[in-house]
Amino acid sequence: MKRLQRLAKRSTTATNPQSSALSTRMSSYQSILATRWQALSARDQLALLLLSAFLLLFVGGYGGYSVHQAANASKSEYQEQVADYFWLRAQAGNVDSNALNAASSADGVDAMPPASSINALLNNSGIADAQVIAAGDAVQLSFNHPSQAVVSGALGKLEQQGWQLTQLSMQQDLVTKAIQVQATVTS
Repeated sequence: MKRLQRLAKRSTTATNPQSSALSTRMSSYQSILATRWQALSARDQLALLLLSAFLLLFVGGYGGYSVHQAANASKSEYQEQVADYFWLRAQAGNVDSNALNAASSADGVDAMPPASSINALLNNSGIADAQVIAAGDAVQLSFNHPSQAVVSGALGKLEQQGWQLTQLSMQQDLVTKAIQVQATVTS
């Protein structure tokens, strides 16, 4: 029977020597701390307990506060972007396309193909490398830009030229903060 117990003890230490060494080391640290704690006076033990409690509350409280502040900032930024998006969508219906089409025909703007005129308008608005594709009567466009003001201005100029936004998708890249716009416009 003793022989089986010795074999079981050997197999336990032989299969996991690192955990055994770690538990031995931890128990030695615990015993050292316990003896040092007992060597302190009651007043010093109380002071250490109070200091430890204060540090835990301070670190936990400040960490919670900073996480709360970051969450509030992110939420307000998101709500501002959603409000801008819906404002842009609401402005699409405010443009009188018949009056603008008549004005643009008088200026000779119709001489250019629709995709080329939209691409030129976007370049003049400060948006470079826009992808503009004619699709039947509609024109599809896609671009990225870091400024909400430039994007709003470009879409406003499109509406002023008589283009109606039939589809609009705007998303902000979380890493680069660039606004990704995909839209379909018709005259």
